Amino acid sequence: MTGKREFEIGLVGLKPGTTIFEYDLGDTFFDFEQLVEFKNSDIHIKLFIDKHPAFFQLKFEIGGHTEMVCNRCGNPLKIDLWDDFEVVIKMVDNPDEMNTQNDDPDIQFISWNESHFNVQDMINEFVQLSMPTHPNCGEDEKGESKCNKETLEMLEKLKETETKKENSIWKGLDKFRNN
Repeated sequence: MTGKREFEIGLVGLKPGTTIFEYDLGDTFFDFEQLVEFKNSDIHIKLFIDKHPAFFQLKFEIGGHTEMVCNRCGNPLKIDLWDDFEVVIKMVDNPDEMNTQNDDPDIQFISWNESHFNVQDMINEFVQLSMPTHPNCGEDEKGESKCNKETLEMLEKLKETETKKENSIWKGLDKFRNN
C-alpha cells in the first residue's frame, strides 16, 4: 500500500529553481484511493516544481497505461495516458480565506510557515482527468464498431422493447388528441 508521506514535498529543503520528483503508480495506489475502474495500471508521474520566493509552480506530466472496460459492451480496454497539468501554489498570510475566495482551481494558497505540501490528491485528480470519460472499443478502418457484436445486438433488442413499452403507455391518449 502506498503511504501518504511518499507524496509530501518538503518545501523548506527545496532550492530555488526546478526540482523533479517521479512517481510510479500501480494498482496499489488506486486501491488505496478506492478507485475500482483502474486495473493493471502502470502510470508514471513526473512532477516539476519551480521554486520562487513567494510561490511554487508545479507541472505534472502523466504517462502510462491502465485497463478499463468499454462503456458500451464491457470488453476490456487498454487505455494509454498522457497529459500535462499545471498548478501554482502561492504563499500568503491568510490561506484559508484566500482559498475560500479563489475560484481558479489552478491556484492554491498555503501559509508562509507551511513546511510540507502533499500532492497525492492532485495526482489522483489529474490521473482521473487524463482518463476518457466514456471509454469504448472505437471503430475499425471500415467505420464499424469493434464492440462485442452479441452485446450490441442484445442492447438493440432491449432498446426496441423499451420503445414498444413507451408507445403502449401513451397509446390510449391518442383518442383525446382531437377533442
